Amino acid sequence: MTQEVKRNYLEISSLKDFKEIKKISNNNSLELLSPANFQLNKFFYKNVGKKHQWVDRLVWSETQWIDYVSSKNVKTYIFKYNKDLAGFFELISHIENKETEIAYFGLLEEFQNKKLGSYLLSEAIKISFTENTKRVWLHTCSLDHKNALNNYIARGMKIFKTETVII
Repeated sequence: MTQEVKRNYLEISSLKDFKEIKKISNNNSLELLSPANFQLNKFFYKNVGKKHQWVDRLVWSETQWIDYVSSKNVKTYIFKYNKDLAGFFELISHIENKETEIAYFGLLEEFQNKKLGSYLLSEAIKISFTENTKRVWLHTCSLDHKNALNNYIARGMKIFKTETVII
């Protein structure tokens, strides 16, 4: 079965364009996953991505996961709500271009539709700009959460490329 998917690439090039959402509760925390733990990346990838057809990494071996999360250019942040694992994002630094890619981003289903995604994206963008970054970018598609694109745009990101792919 084939499916047509619309993919949007978005970027933000300055904190002047950024529309931040402040911390919405004292019951949440965000922390850099250090040391790297591929099991947590894999957990979030599988559980956040299951409704959005994130499938590329499902075939990865443990070695591939370990190599990925151990890269000096990859940072994973874990979001907790009431001390429960709630979401994550992965940042990939493209140092040579002074860019940061928000590679994966999301909340577990039970934490969605509570404005937590807006706050989490705000944090991902702010953190991305702390390392001599001139541009933060990501891509999303029509398979992602229904609010994903609107959240990115509401935070100040702009679409710079759109394509349709068949999967």
